[in-house]
Amino acid sequence: MRFTRSAFLWSVSAALVVIIGGVALHAGSVWIPISAWWDTSDIMHRILVELRLPRAILVLLCGALLSVSGAVIQSLFRNPLADPGLIGVSGGAAFAAVLWQVLGAPLIDHPLADLLGLPLSAFLGGVLVTAVVMRLSSAGQGLSVVVMLLMGIAVNATATAGIAVLKYASDTMTLRQVTFWLMGNVQQANWSQIALLVALAIGLVPIIIRSARMLNVLLLGSEQALLLGVNVPVLQWRLIISVALLVGAVVSCVGLIGFVGLVVPHIVRVLVGVDNRRVLPMSLLAGGLFLLIADVLSRTLMVPGELPIGLITSLIGGPFFMALILWRHKGRAR
Repeated sequence: MRFTRSAFLWSVSAALVVIIGGVALHAGSVWIPISAWWDTSDIMHRILVELRLPRAILVLLCGALLSVSGAVIQSLFRNPLADPGLIGVSGGAAFAAVLWQVLGAPLIDHPLADLLGLPLSAFLGGVLVTAVVMRLSSAGQGLSVVVMLLMGIAVNATATAGIAVLKYASDTMTLRQVTFWLMGNVQQANWSQIALLVALAIGLVPIIIRSARMLNVLLLGSEQALLLGVNVPVLQWRLIISVALLVGAVVSCVGLIGFVGLVVPHIVRVLVGVDNRRVLPMSLLAGGLFLLIADVLSRTLMVPGELPIGLITSLIGGPFFMALILWRHKGRAR
């Protein structure tokens, strides 16, 4: 019965990814006909291949990686309300990126800096801040989840304050760029970003998937997991470093996109249960689908304008997540 339900969910999700992906390629400020695929002389063909296709692939990858990262953090913290941003990676990446846009970019006028400055600063900022949080949270028997959670909250609050100061000190044009970047920006999607995310996904996602069984044991508690043979400190470090690299890379490519790593794994657990052997793979597919839907909405709700994709995920994710919490609360009260 479980296998049948899982197979059904996988089939439906995969079919929806294909359908929504097709809509994402053709819908927007201008509807692109299917004939544009083979009519290479048409300007629509260039829009389809050079703009819409890399954007759809990038959105799919970002949604998948954010979602599976959220599923990992929720299992590590044994808290379904946990989010990848709690470990400080998003805050660190955002602060470093805004710092570059406000102070770094105006000082360094070089084509290579224009190309790599923003994504590289965001990636390094996220990874370095996470490394500091992990180091300060480490104890004799591994990472202290409580200390790490509190350190992550402190880092995010500090980063938010720092970003506010930088925005206050920036000029009008830079302020506009920073604001849109902080709400998620996939308009500049390119194949180099896709190559980066694919390379990290190939290297890190298998590590995460192979850890599913140990994450299941960890749900019983750290002491119980140690008694059952799980090397909890090594597992924590390995998975948090993997999540930091994945989320840092996503933020460096598209900016801050909220609620994907929080809402999607929660929905997946409602559908398939708490077994991470099913949750982690399904989170990849569901996260990509969720962000594809958000991208289609961002390009079609205010034609010919475009809403930031992070704004769409917040508008969808916030109310939906509140509804899920109320539903679960009522279910327990009965």
